[in-house]
Amino acid sequence: MLTEATIVSLRVGRPENRSDGRPCDPNRAWTTGFFKRAVTGPVWLGLRNLEGDGQADLVHHGGPNKAVCAYSADHFPFWCHELQRRDFQAGAFGENFTVTGLTEKGVCIGDIWEVGEALVQISQPRQPCWKLSRRWDVSDLAVRVQQTGRTGWYFRVLREGFVASGLPLLRVERPHAEWTVDKANHIMHHDKQNFAAAARLAAIPPLSSSWRDSLRRRRQSADESDDRRLYGTSNRARR
Repeated sequence: MLTEATIVSLRVGRPENRSDGRPCDPNRAWTTGFFKRAVTGPVWLGLRNLEGDGQADLVHHGGPNKAVCAYSADHFPFWCHELQRRDFQAGAFGENFTVTGLTEKGVCIGDIWEVGEALVQISQPRQPCWKLSRRWDVSDLAVRVQQTGRTGWYFRVLREGFVASGLPLLRVERPHAEWTVDKANHIMHHDKQNFAAAARLAAIPPLSSSWRDSLRRRRQSADESDDRRLYGTSNRARR
C-alpha cells in the first residue's frame, strides 16, 4: 500500500437554480450542482455520492459510476496562467475531491484507493460539459479542458465509510497499469479512428458502462458529435 496523494479539499453541494446573466449566454437560466462548499469534518461516502452532495442532470451526472468527482490541484497554476486569472483553486471544477500529487497521467482506470473508511475505484475520466464554461464565463473552457486532458476523473465506491479533507489516498490495487486516465482520454477524444484501441479499452471490466457503450458504438458512428455536452446545444444550432 502506497501513499500517493492527499485530499486537500472535500466539497459538496446540492443543485441550485441560477440566473447570473453571464455574457457568454446572458439569457439562459440554469440549474447546477457545480457550486460546492468545503467541508472540514467527516462526511459519509455512500455508493452513489457524498452526504450533502447532488447533481442537477442525473442523466449525465451522478450514479454509482460517478459517485465522486476528483480533480488535481496540480493543474491550477496551468489554468491561472492559461486564462490570465488567479481564482482557480479548490472547487474550481465543481469537484468533490481536490487532490495533490496525482494527475491523469499517473492514475489508471480500475485503480483502487483507500481513503478514510472508504474504498473507491477509478471508473472513467471526467467529460467536461458546458456548465464548466458557464461557471467561468469562458465559452470554450470545456473544450480546452478536454483537449488538454486535464479533465479529472470519477470514482465509484466499493466500500462505504466516512472520509474527510486532509486524509491520504492510499492505492491498494492497480489491475490495468497500461490504461492511464490520460490514455483513455486520448482514445476517446483524439484518436477516434483507432478502433482496435477503443475495443481494448472497452474490454476493461472496471471502465464505466457509459464509456464502454460509447467506445463499442464507435465503428458504427465514427463521428459522434460532442457539441451538446460541451456547448449545451447542437453544432447546427450554434451555426
